[in-house]
Amino acid sequence: MEYDYIIVGAGSGGASLAGRLALRCPEATIALIEAGPHTERNLLVNMPMGVAGLVPRAMKNNYGYETVPQPGLGGRRGYQPRGRGFGGSSAINAMIYTRGHPLDYDEWAKLGCTGWAFSDVLPYFLRAEDNTRGANAWHGAGGPLGVTDLRDRNPVAERFVQAALEAGFRANNDFNGPDQEGVGFYQVTQRGGERCSVARAYLYGRERPNLHLIADATVLRVTFDGERTTGVNVARGGRVEELRARGEVILAAGAFNTPQLLMCSGIGPAEELRAHDLQVRYDAPEVGRNLADHIDYTYNLRVRTTDAFGYSLRGFAKMAPALARYVGSRRGMFTSNVAEAGGFLRSRPGLDRPNLQLHFCTGLVDDHSRRMHWGHGYSLHVCVLRPASRGTVTLASADARVAPVIDPGFLSDARDMDALVAGVRLVRPIFDAAPLAELGGRELYAHAGQTDAELRATIAAHADTIYHPVATCRMGGDARSVVDTQLRVRGVRGLRIVDASVMPTLIGGNTNAPTVMIGERAADFIAQTRRKGETARESVVA
Repeated sequence: MEYDYIIVGAGSGGASLAGRLALRCPEATIALIEAGPHTERNLLVNMPMGVAGLVPRAMKNNYGYETVPQPGLGGRRGYQPRGRGFGGSSAINAMIYTRGHPLDYDEWAKLGCTGWAFSDVLPYFLRAEDNTRGANAWHGAGGPLGVTDLRDRNPVAERFVQAALEAGFRANNDFNGPDQEGVGFYQVTQRGGERCSVARAYLYGRERPNLHLIADATVLRVTFDGERTTGVNVARGGRVEELRARGEVILAAGAFNTPQLLMCSGIGPAEELRAHDLQVRYDAPEVGRNLADHIDYTYNLRVRTTDAFGYSLRGFAKMAPALARYVGSRRGMFTSNVAEAGGFLRSRPGLDRPNLQLHFCTGLVDDHSRRMHWGHGYSLHVCVLRPASRGTVTLASADARVAPVIDPGFLSDARDMDALVAGVRLVRPIFDAAPLAELGGRELYAHAGQTDAELRATIAAHADTIYHPVATCRMGGDARSVVDTQLRVRGVRGLRIVDASVMPTLIGGNTNAPTVMIGERAADFIAQTRRKGETARESVVA
């Protein structure tokens, strides 16, 4: 089969690119290849509360990767859930819609990513968004991606917000408005009480006759004729076949699998490729380097009462009627994203923007909900927004079907531990404020009386990712960057990357919305190139 464009990966970047490009270029044929299954009719994916069952374990919709042992985490392996199926991680995440801070994007521009300042990217955020609050200077309406306030707030999440205000933190009703700082409820990517994954937003239920969706197919490598891409080799149905691309191949497999696929195709650090007997097509030393991720510590408090926890934590007997209510009206506890409230804080005065993010969850979330506890409780995540630690993604095998080697280097830079300690201490008064103190509660790990040394040991024993890996194929204006500012891979022709791996630095917030923005921008880049009668294969990007 031959197409004009082949997109590898149907996650936030790939699905948004495919849907928008099919609309912008109706005469072009586009193949969107996804290693996992369709998710259109998957109840666990589409029901918001299903996130509680999707994240904790590897399954058909979750790669469930693990890191190498992390010295900064006491030698533990970290857990890295990643979406597998149409929608990618937007089909298993907590649906929080945040863009990060405007200064994050201005910083990208200062680093050499010309055209990626906040004023440049805001129009693409607005174009993607269909916000139930309506359109204004900060929000869009009528776009593909459903963004809304929670239909039914959990009473305990409301208690958290009130407790944070009583503890002296300020209220914020819109983390994507003119000021990010403060505490409040998140907006979520839902529509009508159901998850609005990026696949639901851009692909399903839309007439795109020029867009071909290929499920359960693993791309093994990009194929070339000299420096020019010709297509991809794909494993599906027990056989390997080649799909050919007249125009471009676009990788959108995410911060772990995109650098893996590049290396399996001969683009990456030469010594890494030779170690796996791979032909060095282009020596790109930074492929798989610069991995950045949000390190997170979670307070867990167990409570004795269930009555105070409203509809979501009253026990198993309430589940059947709550599910019936959801099925009948898309209301109630099953519309919850679990992480309903949170905030953005500064750990110390003098910072130009918040450096900590909070996620308040209406249940115990210990070790990604993989460690279960008897009884009821709530949890508060504290994460460092701009960690200094960096890691790598390397190959375990030349076969792209084998999981890559993931080493985030968590807490390898002492500044990250310092920030976590400051953040954990900063939020402690929230638990002592009346709205939460009334519930009682016993902390599982971190306690108010701990010394700094004891708290550091507790953090090392329990901290982990909050699922935002980026930067393994960073964008830049310099020759060492993996892609240029139009996302074209250096050293070859006809190859782009459109996912979170191109972010030069980690933004201060959840990464789903920014990745959708990258997909929207890439569609314009490709459509503009096509209009000029060119393709990215016509010249090598040096």
